[in-house]
Order: sequence, then C-alpha cells, then structure tokens
Amino acid sequence: MRNLDKYKGVIPAFYACYDDEGEISPERVRELTKYFIDKKVKGVYVNGSSGECIYQSVEDKKTVLENVMKEAKDKLTVIAHVACNNTKDSMELAAHAESLGVDAIAAIPPIYFRLPEYSIAEYWNDISSAAKNTDFVIYNIPQLAGVALTDALFTEMRKNPNVIGVKNSSMPVQDIQMFKQKAGDDYVIFNGPDEQFISGRIIGAEGAIGGTYGAMPELFLKMDECLKNKDLDKARDIQYDVDEIIYKMCSSHGNMYAVIKEILRINENLDIGSVRKPLSGLIEDDMSIAKEAAEMINKARDKYID
Repeated sequence: MRNLDKYKGVIPAFYACYDDEGEISPERVRELTKYFIDKKVKGVYVNGSSGECIYQSVEDKKTVLENVMKEAKDKLTVIAHVACNNTKDSMELAAHAESLGVDAIAAIPPIYFRLPEYSIAEYWNDISSAAKNTDFVIYNIPQLAGVALTDALFTEMRKNPNVIGVKNSSMPVQDIQMFKQKAGDDYVIFNGPDEQFISGRIIGAEGAIGGTYGAMPELFLKMDECLKNKDLDKARDIQYDVDEIIYKMCSSHGNMYAVIKEILRINENLDIGSVRKPLSGLIEDDMSIAKEAAEMINKARDKYID
C-alpha cells in the first residue's frame, strides 16, 4: 500500500532564492527551508513555477534541491519538479532528486511543440524510469503548458506504478473531481489554484500545492484545520480574505513573486532576493502594494489565528 499520508496537507511551492547578483544563493535556500519547517507546513514543492523553473539551468536546480534537502530531510515532505523541455535533462534531474532522497518527483508535459499524447506519456515514463524508487506526480497546468491531462492520458499513466497522483492547476474544480473518481483512494490529487483552496479540497483534493502559501502559510494551515473540523463558514471567510490578498499581489507592475519576496522581507525579515529576468522586478510604485498586501496578511492572521 502506498504511503500517501505524507502528501495530504499544505505544501507551499518553494521560491527561487537569489543573491544580490541574481545567482542562486545556497544560504538563502536553506533559510527559506528553515522558515517552512518553523511554520509547520506539510512539505515543499521545489523547482516548480514558483521556483522560476523555466529560467533555471540544470545546475541551478540541483543546487536548490541539494540545499533544501540539507535542511528538510525527515522534516518536510519534498516533491521535486524535474521537468525540462527535453527528456535528457529531465532524466538527469530525476536521478539526482532520487539520489538525495526526495519523497516524489513531478513534471509538467513538454511545452512549445504540441506533442501527441503517446509522446507525452513516453516523456513522463522516461523521467520516472530514471528514478525507479521514487513516487511520480503528474503536473497538470494546461493554461501555461498548452497541454491538458485528459482522461485517456491519465489512464495510460496509471499503468506506471510510480505514479501516485496529480498536481492539478487547471482552473475548473471539476477536473479534480474527475481525476479523483477515475483514480480512487490509491492516488492523491493536489489542488493547485490558491484561489480555490477550499473548493478543490471539498470536491476531492487531499493535498494542496500553491505559490502564495509561502507568504501566508498560517492562513492556509487554518483553512486546512477548518476543513478537517467541518467549519466551512470560517474556511470560506478565510478564503475570501486570502483571495483579496492575492488580487492585491497581482496588481503590481512587477511579477507577483517579486511582490511575495518583498512581503517576506517586510513580515518575516527574510531576504531571498528578487526574480530572474525576463520576470519583472518591483518598481518604486510597487512598494506601497507590497506593504499593503503585507498588512492585509497581518490583519488576517490577527483575525483568524488563535
């Protein structure tokens, strides 16, 4: 029987951590990992969208994961996103992740070329074959990847015994329901869109992975607690406030992750750098937005956290 309990809960997506010259900072990676341990989240999802994965080299990604694992092993569930836009590099990262002892690897489908489903399945299975003793999570994010996980493709992928679930970041919560109904209890479905944390969980997602969790982990942990206690009114109230914070984060000139990193500086005294171009950093007018979002988080903490 699979050990799926380690995936059930709040799993923040790990942010790219840069030094003042814009290179990966091992020290800042370890500091962010310790921050998540202190916040008592279930785990971390490393080198995914929030980690600016498509702007990282293979060596960058290895450095990040190595330093996460120095702090997180046996303290956090670690899911390493290993997809590159070619099979060779993806398999190299998968083997590297397994050598470090991660709990699972994950991958989006290949992007740019619209490949047939049999090619996507082969790509995922090749990656999984490089980490034969490690769980595999399919990452479904069609609005960015340009490819959706269909029922037929999911059925094909479940022939691989390493496949344990789907990180579903498509917007319809119905997709979570369909994947859960098809897969059953021996698979875990993760809610992806942060704005529908409670909706996705109620309809069948047992875990959740999100890019804004790191800025306000207490609020997502509280929603998780409310869901377990069947306090749906309070969970909904928190979700509404969280969504307003997310909308504020997205209202800046700079990329949302640049705003989140500024919020971490303001609220947590945690400096993990800015974002890597072509993502846009903050301009002067964005500072008031970051400060307002940070204050909104503090007010929500005071309102909901005992």
